[in-house]
Amino acid sequence: MPGSLRALRRRILTPDVMETKLEKRGFHVKNDEARELLERIGETFLRGYALAAEARTPAEAEEQLEEIPPRFRGFAYEGAGMAFTILDALPFGSGRGVDGFLRGRGNAHIYMIYVGIGWGMARLPRFLWPKSATLDPLLLWLVHDGYGFHQAYFHTERYVTQQFQDSGFPWPAGRNRGYAGRAIDQGIGRALWFVGGTDVEKVVSMVEKFPRARRADLFSGVGLAATYAGGGAEDELRELRERAGHYRPQLAQGSVFAAEARVRAGLVVPHNEIATQVFCGSTPEQAARLSLDTRPAGAVPGVLPAYEMWRQRVADQLISLGGVSP
Repeated sequence: MPGSLRALRRRILTPDVMETKLEKRGFHVKNDEARELLERIGETFLRGYALAAEARTPAEAEEQLEEIPPRFRGFAYEGAGMAFTILDALPFGSGRGVDGFLRGRGNAHIYMIYVGIGWGMARLPRFLWPKSATLDPLLLWLVHDGYGFHQAYFHTERYVTQQFQDSGFPWPAGRNRGYAGRAIDQGIGRALWFVGGTDVEKVVSMVEKFPRARRADLFSGVGLAATYAGGGAEDELRELRERAGHYRPQLAQGSVFAAEARVRAGLVVPHNEIATQVFCGSTPEQAARLSLDTRPAGAVPGVLPAYEMWRQRVADQLISLGGVSP
């Protein structure tokens, strides 16, 4: 495809950067520093999306993605994952963009790219959604996480204020399909960190308005976002840990997953270190090792998917090691 057509494709497909402004979204503003951070994350996500939308190949996009500062690079890869998902679904797409992306440098960012796939699905009609059989059966629930984040971020009134829950979510097919709502809630929890402007009081109050049965997954998402994205000072993170109460293990589990995503991609920055110390009583590297050590090698017996068993193992280990208390 000629460069001029690729540029046109980028302009047509890339969302408007104004959609990432907190004022536009109606999100809470804690202070200027938090607003600037969250808006830069949104802008970087769209930068990654645009690079992928215009690139001739995933490798070409990666060259430019690698130039983005470490603190924000993972969000750019997430945006690129969304773009390749949409390109794969379009008539002029190769259908192999995501696969090629994950075979290259994108493999170090596989968690973020899977989340980006969920963003893409939220923008595509269902008949164009990727086949779940083409994805890692353990990690495919991160796709739901990305979908949930998108819905809470762009449809905040329905998914946060009205607490809408997708019942009978039609993807993936299979015996664990009923878990989809929980995985979506984990993404909604991540979004609450953005909707609440990283203000602990605001974020926790939103979580506590949801039915009790949904709060564990929501707090897991909050812990992941607070660790990966940042925006909370150490004293604020300690307050969040205390306010989580009974859900501290889930908050810490989300932090562990964020740490592994950062460590795997070589993107650890100071706020990750502070967050894992507060939530997990460990360094990001130790948290990442815990995640890898508890990761299921294959399917596990029972009604829950291996991904949920992984999350439970992490939370249980954190309790037994004394890092958190229920």
